[in-house]
Amino acid sequence: MLGVFLAVTLAFSSIQTKDVKCEEIKVFFDGSQVICLGKSEIISLVKKADRKLLGENLSRVNAELIEQAVEKHSTIENAEVYKTVAKNGNSYKGILAVRIKYRTPVLRIISGNKSYFLDKDGKQIPISTNYSANVLAVTGKIKERFARDKILPFVLYIVEDEFWNAQIEQIHVNAEDDIILTPLVGGHLIEFGSVDNYQEKFRNLRAFYEKVLVNNNWNKYNRINLAYKNQVIGIKR
Repeated sequence: MLGVFLAVTLAFSSIQTKDVKCEEIKVFFDGSQVICLGKSEIISLVKKADRKLLGENLSRVNAELIEQAVEKHSTIENAEVYKTVAKNGNSYKGILAVRIKYRTPVLRIISGNKSYFLDKDGKQIPISTNYSANVLAVTGKIKERFARDKILPFVLYIVEDEFWNAQIEQIHVNAEDDIILTPLVGGHLIEFGSVDNYQEKFRNLRAFYEKVLVNNNWNKYNRINLAYKNQVIGIKR
């Protein structure tokens, strides 16, 4: 008897909703994310993907196609688009739900007149007045491939290390692609040299800090040079 009741109910529901039209677009995202476009901007992206969406039979809406179109936006890492039906008085209305996950910037490249963020996957995120990110800035004349292949893993190493994340304030790349670091504490510059072997260089620098600078000698040095293999050279003021 229960099976017959369920079959009748489902059949009735199918009859009631098979011709339901899409009347609303709902957008969901975590507002605590660093980058958040306005809901109106997401709705605009959805409408561009399907200009006949509102008023169209919900069954004809291609959610997968809309999802792919929305994910092409440079700030969006992932989009989930799905269709749902809600009771609307004595009838039903169709809703297209869009759930967004935005990309998270890990560094900012400032190269001449060009400036952009990079996320952990090396994807560029444009600068906008609609959002900001408190991330390490990397300045200099920086090629995009060098930024993605060399600078990104270098910065990820810094931000994932509690000590270096607190100590390194800015990164500069000179004309020879050598790295100069500005620390938050110490009043000195770190002439890092090539980005190659950066893990070993950071270990050597940490040892120098612990042995030499720990005794209140933070302002004794003007520059610390790591350009030569297995050497840390402190140049006094």
